[in-house]
Amino acid sequence: MKLTTKLTGRVIFKGDKGYEAARKNWDPHTDRFPKVFVFAQRTRDVANAIKWARQNNVPIRPRSGRHALETNLSQVNGGIVIDVSDMKKIKLNRKCATAVVETGNRVGRIVDTLARQGFIAPFGDSPSVGIGGITPGGGIGPLQRTTGLISDNLIEVEMVDAKGRVILANKKRNSDLLWATRGGGGGNFGVYTKYKFKVRRAPAKATVFSVTWPWEQFEKVVKKWQVWAPNASTKLGSELSVGPKKGGNVSMLGLYLGSKTEAFRQLEPILSVGTPTKKTIRLLPYLEATKFLLAPDPVLTQKFSNQFSSAFGRRPFPDKAYKVMRQFLEKAEGGTPAGFFFLNWGGAISRIAPRATAFYWRKAQFYVEWNSSWVKRSNAARNIALTRNTRKKLQPYIVGSYINVPDQGIKCSGPVYYGKNYPRLRRVKAKYDPQNVFNNPQSITPATFK
Repeated sequence: MKLTTKLTGRVIFKGDKGYEAARKNWDPHTDRFPKVFVFAQRTRDVANAIKWARQNNVPIRPRSGRHALETNLSQVNGGIVIDVSDMKKIKLNRKCATAVVETGNRVGRIVDTLARQGFIAPFGDSPSVGIGGITPGGGIGPLQRTTGLISDNLIEVEMVDAKGRVILANKKRNSDLLWATRGGGGGNFGVYTKYKFKVRRAPAKATVFSVTWPWEQFEKVVKKWQVWAPNASTKLGSELSVGPKKGGNVSMLGLYLGSKTEAFRQLEPILSVGTPTKKTIRLLPYLEATKFLLAPDPVLTQKFSNQFSSAFGRRPFPDKAYKVMRQFLEKAEGGTPAGFFFLNWGGAISRIAPRATAFYWRKAQFYVEWNSSWVKRSNAARNIALTRNTRKKLQPYIVGSYINVPDQGIKCSGPVYYGKNYPRLRRVKAKYDPQNVFNNPQSITPATFK
């Protein structure tokens, strides 16, 4: 008789003490009731969990930072969650300018650790996002025009496959898996346990900026931003947010890797639009600059549920698109984090060919996402429909979608997330996970599957 593999690490079954805390994700809308959580302490715990899941015919969900934005991605009813958040080693090699990080690290911890030693680690808009999930999906953020995507800096991965084997992928070995991990999304090929990144020296100081305008001026500001931001210096990263009509405003946050004088010169075209109500432009030591941009974002106190959707803009929005935006923002619930979010593109991202990594959408001008938010469960269906219908109306003005900000309303989603790289990703999937053990509602299907 074949013995069942024993679960190792910190194991919490349904009904055990700590189960409710283990179940809480950043977005309450994504919480589920798994059979068991395995908080892996090392790679062997991940391998044992995968073998156990297969022997017991239980669906698997890997989890890093609890920031999944759609349902059934990092948790599934009756399944096993392999949570790597206890695996937090960070090893910087100053001489080679590389860092090996375990996949349980949150982005803010890596940024802080490396900044204190004089190095840049790319980041997104939240410090509590897990590096394990953000990296394989691409990894966008305000530094991307200088450093490229987070995944563009990935040079080696350690992954446990569907048979519980530990696989190393780099340029010389399993290079197809490294290619796929650089933009092919998490939860598709196996459970990642370690990433090796190339890192670069941080400047001594950087200029940060934060500007606010009244909500009524959003069209004017967004119109100017869409022309200005993609053509600004590649040392400048800019995030633009527009909140709901009820109680919302327009806000821009970002950084310039240079002097305050030079930053002012770069920002002048956007600062002269409308009547900003608040303006902060400060030259800060690099470590403080990262803290200015990464405002605390605790995982477990989030009361709002969200439905997101995302896309890329190849050219500035025409007037018809603003009409769609306005309708969305007027219907979104006031006093919530709902709204539109833009991030400028280009620079280091566009210097890499669309087929060179799995991340395809490199020729855009800007990234755009929108989300509807709610607290009462009875408001969920209306808000989900609002976001998805807005996507349909914006379709003529957008391309693609970002796998880290997924929308399960997208049908036949593979080519939408991965463009022309989808067929190759299916071949890589067939090689490393031919039986489709790692699957979720929009995961990559192996080329051998119909």
